Amino acid sequence: MSTFAAAVGRGKNGWTASELDLTGLADIDEVVDALRDVEPDADVALLFVESDDQYLAILRLDEGEDLRVFGSDSAFAEESRIGSVLLGEIEAPALEIDDLTSSAASSPDDDDEDDRPATDPDADPVGDAELLADLGINSSRLLGLCGKEGMLPSDVTAEICQRIGCGDEMEELREA
Repeated sequence: MSTFAAAVGRGKNGWTASELDLTGLADIDEVVDALRDVEPDADVALLFVESDDQYLAILRLDEGEDLRVFGSDSAFAEESRIGSVLLGEIEAPALEIDDLTSSAASSPDDDDEDDRPATDPDADPVGDAELLADLGINSSRLLGLCGKEGMLPSDVTAEICQRIGCGDEMEELREA
């Protein structure tokens, strides 16, 4: 499986981005340590892990503590060692896709109402879909991006980073 892992951290001087090599990391604690090392003084650190143009995992650390994890599809944990390390300890599924479509229909104050994508009924998102809510990406939007047909994990990452203010840093990292 081809994997791209990029960490962004928001410190006193704004966002920084770094690519991480996860191949030698044995467990989630080592991943968290590597994320913490990217920007040690970050108030928010995010790790985006894209695999095979199919799966996306997002990890979040606040103040270097309190790990929160989201995965676009539980199959990532079953099909990949890295997916298993990142998503293996998640017990609760994220909102079901059916819940997403019904809650999307009942939330008229969502400013992205006209942007709502058709969702992939085969996706099985897991973890904390609210992990980016305070940064402007609510669970409906995150699940919608992950379930949109034709949307690659890199597209989802780019959209999220653009929206939270670190799009340029992520773009520079990809071009390096």
